[in-house]
Amino acid sequence: MNENAVPAGLKAEILAEAMPYIRRFHGKTIVIKYGGNAMTDDRLKSSFAHDVVLLKLVGLNPVVVHGGGPQIEQLLARIGKKGEFIQGMRVTDEETMSIVEMVLAGQVNKEIVELINHAGGKAVGLTGQDGGLIRARKMMLADKDRPGEQIDIGQVGEIESIDPGVIQTLTGSGFIPVIAPIGSGRSGETYNINADLVAGKIAEVLKAEKLVLLTNTPGVLDKNGQLLTGLSARQIDDLFADGTISGGMLPKISSALDAARGGVNSVHIVDGRVDHCLLLEIMTDHGVGTMIRSH
Repeated sequence: MNENAVPAGLKAEILAEAMPYIRRFHGKTIVIKYGGNAMTDDRLKSSFAHDVVLLKLVGLNPVVVHGGGPQIEQLLARIGKKGEFIQGMRVTDEETMSIVEMVLAGQVNKEIVELINHAGGKAVGLTGQDGGLIRARKMMLADKDRPGEQIDIGQVGEIESIDPGVIQTLTGSGFIPVIAPIGSGRSGETYNINADLVAGKIAEVLKAEKLVLLTNTPGVLDKNGQLLTGLSARQIDDLFADGTISGGMLPKISSALDAARGGVNSVHIVDGRVDHCLLLEIMTDHGVGTMIRSH
């Protein structure tokens, strides 16, 4: 007999704990931003794919949005080009855009689709160009050193509108959409868009029950490094003001807050380095991150 086997009573308890969550979220949409270590560590990749498939099998509608920063950097380095960032946004000239598109749509997206299919799901890869999903316009950044001036960062887009038709068609037919954050302009231009922003806006438009953002931190931490398990919009404003939330967490929290204010019931910033973090956050009493509410 396996000494590490989970006792039958505990197994039953774990399953029973999930029941009310399965009942409450049946038929509801969960948008998941997939990124960080969960995208590069083989064990975490496998546990992510199995979680997504299980959520679908018990009646939820998972929608996956992914980034691909490290993979883009690797390919840029191979051709001798260095990535440049201004205010956290990748400067994207024409050559960089073709690489972003190649990596996100051609490599990363297909890897995730294959992972989910291998775990027993039916995933379909999309970019924001498919079915007119993401209409974008050129993003200009305010110049902090020269008030009133703007910085051109190339083919970086901000979202103008989302047409969820293609996602709804897929989820309604039993498929799991996997979306790369590339959008189209009115004249057919291609734009690179921050994946956190895409996930937040898609969650809003789909009126999702939850938005889950996977990160490489335990969640939102206070000044002493302690995990804040629940935050309201007002508390977040205070954390912005006193500098507790800064750096790479800024766009994540901004996107999370916009989604919460836009009607998404709850937003979770989750430690993607924890095995089966999605199931733990969505289906158990003790989550593994920070939950953000709009009120």
